[in-house]
Amino acid sequence: MSSEAKGQVMTANRLKDGDVVFLTRSGGWSEKIDEATLALEPLAVAALEARASEAVLANLVTGHYLFEATRVDGKIRADHIRERIRTLGPSVRLDLGKQADGTAGAFRPVEG
Repeated sequence: MSSEAKGQVMTANRLKDGDVVFLTRSGGWSEKIDEATLALEPLAVAALEARASEAVLANLVTGHYLFEATRVDGKIRADHIRERIRTLGPSVRLDLGKQADGTAGAFRPVEG
């Protein structure tokens, strides 16, 4: 039986190189969505927002926002297609982006 949890993840773009990053439990930023913190309750969401605002003031990231996600067996998947594309890379070229180099997490793009 698989375990599943729904919550929110904080994402932003790193100012140093523009890469999509996700806020981790330790307060750092990772390119890997599976390392992101999944906030399950309002206080946890508020903590993510506060930590992201601090990172903006420190000129580490820009354009931060929360998005809905699901954790299944320890792996995180964005619920909305926009964030899935940001996580995986280009949707028309599976040989590019994080999906090509294997750093996009456990969830692969849907092949049509």
